Amino acid sequence: MDIAVAVVLLVLVAFVIIVLVRSVRIIPQARAGVVERLGKYQRTLNPGLTILIPFVDRLLPLLDLREQVVSFPPQPVITEDNLVVSIDTVVYFQVTDARAATYEIANYIQAVEQLTTTTLRNVVGGLNLEEALTSRDQINGQLRGVLDEATGRWGIRVSRVELKAIDPPHSIQDSMEKQMRAERDRRAAILTAEGTKQSAILTAEGQRQSSILKAEGDAQAAILRADGEAQAIQKVFEAIHQGNPDQKLLAYQYLQTLPKLAEGSSNKLWIIPSEVGEALKGIGGALGGLSPEPPAGAPAAGGAPTTSAVPAATSSTGTAAGAAEH
Repeated sequence: MDIAVAVVLLVLVAFVIIVLVRSVRIIPQARAGVVERLGKYQRTLNPGLTILIPFVDRLLPLLDLREQVVSFPPQPVITEDNLVVSIDTVVYFQVTDARAATYEIANYIQAVEQLTTTTLRNVVGGLNLEEALTSRDQINGQLRGVLDEATGRWGIRVSRVELKAIDPPHSIQDSMEKQMRAERDRRAAILTAEGTKQSAILTAEGQRQSSILKAEGDAQAAILRADGEAQAIQKVFEAIHQGNPDQKLLAYQYLQTLPKLAEGSSNKLWIIPSEVGEALKGIGGALGGLSPEPPAGAPAAGGAPTTSAVPAATSSTGTAAGAAEH
């Protein structure tokens, strides 16, 4: 009898424990649970402690309300120019309605994947390869708009869609690489030509500026030389007038100037001016102590006739002329 009572008590204790376990549930943060009562939707449980009716209420698997990231395998997509490209997509979504995500769709992750694939083929099918490679933002925006609209009734909000990779065929990749190399070579040639052109322009400009500056320098130098020569001539002229030179000094300077006329290898013949005789006569008189020539017919000093000085001057003149011819 005691054994039977003990067994009954154990059964009752086990039953109470089971009832408590099935009645008391704790929902974690960022989770949601759907409760069915006798097989029918009853309510959605929020985070916290909740009490269920044992054997009447049934709690379905909890749903994660956090934003989820799902990366789908590469999908072959045909572009407008009939090229097959492989595209990887990443979808960011979040469950906003646990009841709709439970009863409106059987597997919302698989549904999002298939919807992403079909929408991606529709969007990329209207673009050529170059547009598909350079219009990722446009494709992402269109995919997000279509997915968000379609998954709204499933209790899911698609926040973002990204194209992780777009891989064209290997033959197309080789052609694109060749095209890029050719484009880079063309740009390099253009830049080199532009650099050569600019260098030539700058060199010509520098030469022009140098020529202008040199010409200006020569002009300034010529002006300064002319000013210096003019000042020197003015000084000499003033000095001569201040010294009041006589006829003898002027004749001597005149004779010193004559040899300069014969300088240079190209001078073969030069003519002595007629004033040379008068200059020699003045010099001879100055060096020989001769007095000025008396009037015609007058006797010279010492009783000698005065006509002998003229032949001497003439002879001297002839000698100078002969020396000049040589």
